[in-house]
Amino acid sequence: MMKARVGTKCSRVLRDFSMVLVLCVLAQLPAQAAVEKTVDRAFADPILDAREAFRKRDRARLAALRESAVSERHPLAPWVAYWDANARLSELQQADLERFYAQFKDSYVEDRLRNDWLLELGHRRDWANFALDFPRFRMNDDREVTCYALITDHLAGRNVREDARNAWFAQRDADEGCAQMATLLIDAGVLKPSDAWRKARLAMDANKPRAVTQAVGLAGKTPDKVLQSLLDAPARYLAHKASASDRENAELATLALVRLAAIDTEAAADALKSRWEHDLPDDLAAWAWAATAKQSAMRLSDDAPDQFQRAERSAGLAASAGVKRRGASRPLPDAAQADWPDDTLAWKARAALRANQGAGRWQQVVQAVNAMSPTEQRDATWVYWKARGLQALSVDSQDGDGLRVLSREMLGSIAGQPHFYGKLASEQIGQPIRLPPAPAEPTPAERNVAARHPGLMRAMQMIDIGLRSEGVREWNFSVRGMTDRELLAAAQLACDRELWDRCINTSDRTRSEINMQQRFPTPFRQQVLARTQEIGLDPAYVYGLIRQESRFIMDARSGVGASGLMQVMPATARWTAKKIGMPYSPDQISDRDTNIKIGTGYLKLVLDDFAGSQPLAAAAYNAGPSRPRRWREGPPLEPAAWAENIPFTETRDYVKKVLSNAADYAALLRGDTVSLKSRLGKVIGPRDTTAPDVDKELP
Repeated sequence: MMKARVGTKCSRVLRDFSMVLVLCVLAQLPAQAAVEKTVDRAFADPILDAREAFRKRDRARLAALRESAVSERHPLAPWVAYWDANARLSELQQADLERFYAQFKDSYVEDRLRNDWLLELGHRRDWANFALDFPRFRMNDDREVTCYALITDHLAGRNVREDARNAWFAQRDADEGCAQMATLLIDAGVLKPSDAWRKARLAMDANKPRAVTQAVGLAGKTPDKVLQSLLDAPARYLAHKASASDRENAELATLALVRLAAIDTEAAADALKSRWEHDLPDDLAAWAWAATAKQSAMRLSDDAPDQFQRAERSAGLAASAGVKRRGASRPLPDAAQADWPDDTLAWKARAALRANQGAGRWQQVVQAVNAMSPTEQRDATWVYWKARGLQALSVDSQDGDGLRVLSREMLGSIAGQPHFYGKLASEQIGQPIRLPPAPAEPTPAERNVAARHPGLMRAMQMIDIGLRSEGVREWNFSVRGMTDRELLAAAQLACDRELWDRCINTSDRTRSEINMQQRFPTPFRQQVLARTQEIGLDPAYVYGLIRQESRFIMDARSGVGASGLMQVMPATARWTAKKIGMPYSPDQISDRDTNIKIGTGYLKLVLDDFAGSQPLAAAAYNAGPSRPRRWREGPPLEPAAWAENIPFTETRDYVKKVLSNAADYAALLRGDTVSLKSRLGKVIGPRDTTAPDVDKELP
C-alpha cells in the first residue's frame, strides 16, 4: 500500500478539539489500513461505542459516553453529543437545543441537529419555534423542512402558492411535512384539486405509489379500494372500471394509463389508440401519450418519436382550447408541453436524436428543450443538443444564418467548461481545448488555516476511525462558502493525507483557480502504468474509470457489493482471475495490486469484445456487457447521441464522466491535446457481421 506522509511524532493525543490535533500514528501508517493498525484505540473506541449505542438506541449507554467524551474534551465529542441529543429529540424543548447550538456553534452537528429539530417541530406543529429556528438553518437542503417553512409563511399571511406547488411537485415520495402543507393549502384554497391531480400524475410517472395515494386523497373522493385496484391491475381497471365521464374519472384513467405504460408500453399505446386518446380531455390524453412515449424511449423503441408526436398533437389541441376560452389570438409555442416533467421532455429529446434512422428529428429536439424548465434548459446537455438542433435546422431555414449564429453562441457559452458537453462544444466550434494554467500553490499560511480548521480536522478523524459517511458530511459542510484559495488549501490537505475523494471533490468546487493535479490525481502511478503497459491498455482510460468508480478509495464498497479501487464484483473477480491465470482468494479483492490487476484485466477483455469502443466498454464495465450489446441495436448513432440515450441514469452519467476524465488524464499524463471526440470513436450501431462472435462467458 501507498505510505502516508510522515509527520512529527507525538507522545499523546491532544484532547482539546479547539486545538490542532496531531495524530502521529495516523501520519506514519498507511491511510487505508485497518482501524486497529492506524488509530489509537483509546481515541477511537469511545466514538465507535457511541455510534453503536446510537444505532441500538441504547440511551443510557449513549448518555454515559456523552458525559465522558465532553468532560474529557475528546475532539469528536460533538458527534457523541449529537447522537445523544438525536436519540432524545422527542423529549427536548427549544431551550435544550439552544444550549446545544451554543456549545457546538458553527459546527456540522449544530446544523445537522437543527435539521432534525425542525422536522420534530413540524411534527409537533410548533410553528413559533419553527419560525425562530428555520432562518438559522444553513444547509437548508431538506425538502420536508421546506414544506414546513411554507406552512409558517402561509400562516404569516404570505402568498406561497408558486413556492408550495414547486416544493410539493419536487418531493418524489410521500412525507409528513409536504402532505401537511398540501392539506392545509388545499383546505385554504391556495392549492387547487388540479394541483393535487398533477402531483398524482408526477408521482405515478416516478413510480411512487404512496405519494400517488396521498395526492389522490387530497384531490377528490376516490375510494381507497378503487385506487388500489388501479395500482394493482391497471389494464383490468381500464377495461372494466375506468371512464372519462367527469374530470375525476378521467384523471384516474390517466393514472392507470401511466401505470400501464411502465408495465407494458405496447398495451398502453394500444389502449390510447383504441379508446382513450379520444375519450380523455386533450391535456390528459397528451400526458398519457407523453408518459407512454417516455417509456418507449427508455426502451429505445423506434415508436417513441411518433408517440411523442401524438402527445404534441393532443397538447396543441388542449392549448388551443385554452386560448379560445381566454380570448387570445393563438397558443404560445410549447406551452402545453411545459406542464410535462423535465424527465419526460429529456426523453423526448433523446428519442428525437435516434429518429429517422439516426439522422434525428431536430425540430423535435429543439421543441423538447424549449418546453423544459428554465433551470433544465441551462444544463449543458440541453444547451449542446439544442445548439446542434439549430445548426441542423439552419440548412433548410430561410433564416439559416441567424440560426447558425445562435447555435455557435450557445456552443460558445459552454465551450471550455470541464465536462463532457463542454469539451464536445469546444470541438464542435473548432476551439482548441487547453488545460487551464496551474494556480499558485497554497501558501504556508493558507495551508495552516486549513490544517487548523476544526471541521476539517473532525472530518479527517471520523474518516480515520472508519466513520467515513459522517466524516464526508462534516467535510462537505466545512468547505461550504470557502473562497477558491481556501478550497485549494483544503483540497491539498486532503491530497497530502491521501483522502483522494475529498481532494478531488473539494478542488472541483473552485470557480476560477483550477488545479488539475488535484482534480485528477494519479495515485498508484507506478502500478497503474506498469499494468496498463503490460496488457496494452490506455492508462488515461483506466485512471478516468477509477476516478469515477471509487475516487481512489481502496476499501470502497458499493451497495451491490463491488469492491476496491476498480469496484469489482466478487463473481467477476473470480471469473477474471481464472481467465487471466491469476491465483486469487476472495479476501484479496480490496488489495490494491490485486484489484488493479483484476479490474484492468476485465476492462481489457470488455474493450476487446467491443472492438476497442471506449463508450461501449465503459457502459459494459458499469452495467454488464449484455446491456450495451442490446443498446447498440437500432440505428447507427454518433457516439455522443448513443451515450445520451443510455436508459440507465447512472450508466449514462458514468460513461460521459469516464470519457471526459480520460481526455483530461491523457493531457496530464502524456501532454496530449485534449480531445473527447477521438475517444468517442466511430458511429455506434449493430455489431459488424464480420466481427468475431461475442464472448458469451464475459460476466
